Amino acid sequence: MNWLEVIIKTKPENEDLVSSILYDNGATGLTIEDPNDIVELDKAKGAWDFIEPELLENKEEGIIIKAYYSEAEDLEAILDDISEKIRRHGLGEILTSKVDESDWAENWKIHYKTTKVGDNIVIKPSWEEYEPTGEDIVIELDPGMAFGTGSHETTVMCAKALERNVSPTSTVFDVGCGSGILGIIAAKLGAGRVLAIDLDPMCVKVTKENAVINQVDETIQVEEGNLLHMVEEKADVIVANIIAEIIIDLVPGLRNHLKAKGVFIASGIIESKLERVKEALLGNGYEIMDVEVMNGWAAITSKMVI
Repeated sequence: MNWLEVIIKTKPENEDLVSSILYDNGATGLTIEDPNDIVELDKAKGAWDFIEPELLENKEEGIIIKAYYSEAEDLEAILDDISEKIRRHGLGEILTSKVDESDWAENWKIHYKTTKVGDNIVIKPSWEEYEPTGEDIVIELDPGMAFGTGSHETTVMCAKALERNVSPTSTVFDVGCGSGILGIIAAKLGAGRVLAIDLDPMCVKVTKENAVINQVDETIQVEEGNLLHMVEEKADVIVANIIAEIIIDLVPGLRNHLKAKGVFIASGIIESKLERVKEALLGNGYEIMDVEVMNGWAAITSKMVI
């Protein structure tokens, strides 16, 4: 299958708005390239086996956001809407290119290596070999076009929060599951039941495949849906690694899906928007248990107390 790659060159502070525009137009997947992240990875080479030299030579300021749309969609209308909104708000430069799915998948594998997140969680690409040691909990992952490799700061912080809050009796909801990585981590940590939800059919497909690979498909139920709109039951832990604006919109109705004193783990939050998310949580009866910040990204762990 061929895909249209829409490339937006923008400033870091525009990331949430640009991402929202792309997702609102039905983006099947989204990647964010920040030269500063690559520099930080080079300083911590234990996390990656190999980084291409040309990535370290990228001295451009700002970030690059890439979205992917199937050629089967009405691309002309999609591009017109994206272009109009990006230009109206002065959000940056737009480029497009065609991408073959098989070529894309093979090319990005160069940058995706086995890495450890949290105390014991190891994220391993399905095509790499890894020998577990000690109390390693190994997650084998093949994100495909769904995205979510485990190396991004937001995923690392969510994984650490799940380690602290998931128990064998926990019911966990993974909202916006992507490749299924957080739901699989919850299942591997011993959760009794995991519900993984995503609006994107590709993410649903890939999450189901990754659940089978990790032998947790009997624990994880994967559903296609918009946030928690189709969910009637309640969870002990809800994790949402999305963006600040969606998290803020999600908070008021969250108590309908969270048990008394249930835990909400929220990430995908740009640090500059951290206070807005905290205010939304505090204003809706949540106690802030923990806040972690990594390289400009934030994660909040909170508990419903009212």
